[in-house]
Amino acid sequence: MALTDLITRNYSNFQGVDFSNDSVSFNRSPNALNMWKNYKDEDGVQTRPGMKLQDNFGNDILGLFFFEKEGIQHVLVHSGTKLLKWTNYPSTPAQISELWVGMNVVESSHFIFEDTLFILDGLNYLEYDGTEVKKVIGTIPITSYVKNPDGSTSIDEDTDTDLVYQGVNLLTPLRKNIFKADGTSTDYYLDAQELDTASTYLMEATINKERKIENVDFDVDREKGIVKFHEVPEKDAEVIITYSKTGAGYSTMIPYCTLISEFDNRIFFSGNPDYPDYVFHSELYDPRYIRDLAYYQCGIDKAPITGLVPGNGVMWVLKDIAQNEASLFYMTPQVSSLYVKEYVINTGSIALGCLSKAINFSDDIVFFSKNGLEGISSSSMYSEQILGHRSTLVDGKLLKEELKNIKFAEYEGYLMCLVNSHIYLANRRRKVQSSSNDIEYEWYYWELPNSISFIREYRGELFLGNKEGNLYKLEGTDDNGSDIISYWTTAKDNFGYMGYTKTTNKRGNTVYFNKKGNEEIKVSTITDGVEKEKMIVTDTKGYAPFRIKDKKFTQIQLKFSSNKPFGIVSCSLQGFVAGYIKR
Repeated sequence: MALTDLITRNYSNFQGVDFSNDSVSFNRSPNALNMWKNYKDEDGVQTRPGMKLQDNFGNDILGLFFFEKEGIQHVLVHSGTKLLKWTNYPSTPAQISELWVGMNVVESSHFIFEDTLFILDGLNYLEYDGTEVKKVIGTIPITSYVKNPDGSTSIDEDTDTDLVYQGVNLLTPLRKNIFKADGTSTDYYLDAQELDTASTYLMEATINKERKIENVDFDVDREKGIVKFHEVPEKDAEVIITYSKTGAGYSTMIPYCTLISEFDNRIFFSGNPDYPDYVFHSELYDPRYIRDLAYYQCGIDKAPITGLVPGNGVMWVLKDIAQNEASLFYMTPQVSSLYVKEYVINTGSIALGCLSKAINFSDDIVFFSKNGLEGISSSSMYSEQILGHRSTLVDGKLLKEELKNIKFAEYEGYLMCLVNSHIYLANRRRKVQSSSNDIEYEWYYWELPNSISFIREYRGELFLGNKEGNLYKLEGTDDNGSDIISYWTTAKDNFGYMGYTKTTNKRGNTVYFNKKGNEEIKVSTITDGVEKEKMIVTDTKGYAPFRIKDKKFTQIQLKFSSNKPFGIVSCSLQGFVAGYIKR
């Protein structure tokens, strides 16, 4: 090729941004803002959707919960210290009623079990049945079953498969003992002593389902744990006694947790600052019952558990980093007896810590370390876990953020990573193999107004909130009346001749736009780092020619920008290679 020959460069098949490398692929942008690939729309990249204000809920948006019962949609908003109900959802302005006061001022979590919504906020463990919010009332366990009045066993424990002993429930001080009357005894010995006082709880009892009342039908020696009936229960009668014994610290073990996850038909809890390395779990199909022994310690308490997420048949437990302590564990279920499920703690990686919550993103267990987004490869799950990096393409910008404050949501095939009102979008549909052989994501980057600090997806809709109590929905073409500034910049291009100057061809340059209601788009060139506005394109649908003339540059970029929505599919640039640069 002669140096004077015309060269045509084509930029198309845009995949995302690259904020980290000096040499950027032609299908990525080293500098793009508020653009993304919308798979529901036409080809190319386009301006992100806008934000529409739903209403102001008074204080910091910390939770948004959707709960459907009997065909009625219930929407609850955790705002500051209050739990509010959006009674006319989705209509705006919102009609708001107050359900609960005394919420913790941290982001809350939730799950739905059967016909009840459960909420955890590090201070309260609450349930909502569609009518009222209340603290979770624990299932009363049967801690002693079919005993003789003196507390001895009345049946053969080895052969009777109906025999069930239940552990103490952390969520309630109440316990039940079931006895088989011998027809002579009035004194019944409970399986605990030093019971709660009568002022705390008046004990209950039934004899063959007939209710008996303390101080009327029986007296109690609470120090020794003895119930003294005034009349002898008839032989073989079923005697059920309910008593109260508060365990030290039990009442806060679960409510003070901040992490919640569903796995193996149980609910797992962690994040209690008083028990930083503990994972608790509920009993089978019962989120109101957490046995006092149903907990596991992952490592030591030098670093707290920060991530709790199921995936690939195990429960992943991730911790913040501490010197010489593992930061990755996984729990595998196994049956230890006829009625009990246990979880074996397996130790994974020591190297990296989890700064914030982890998430299962399309079977990729991902979390943020100080190095960016990491993923767990589980192909060799029961031998060695392989951590793979996922965010190389955006680390140049991402690692300047405060990653401890990052929030997750999945939306339209993207992992939305919100921090400091910025959203980094990891595209699950587009992956690339890095130089270190990690499978990484393609990324986009947005900047949002109004100090957005909360994100939540529900049935294909994305909600955003801030500390001022404003709740937005991602929709429309502007940010609640304000323009969205967006742009796409092509990679630096030296036309394949690093040491030579170039000149653009004035004619022969084209861009293929997708019309988004925009009538003008600014076209600029960036030559050797200097940006120059060239023209305004008004024909924003289909192919549009544009004329530019730049001389004596070594490398060039095209930049398309607007304060109105636009889309770009491809563009081409023509130029000549001129003389060799003299040194």
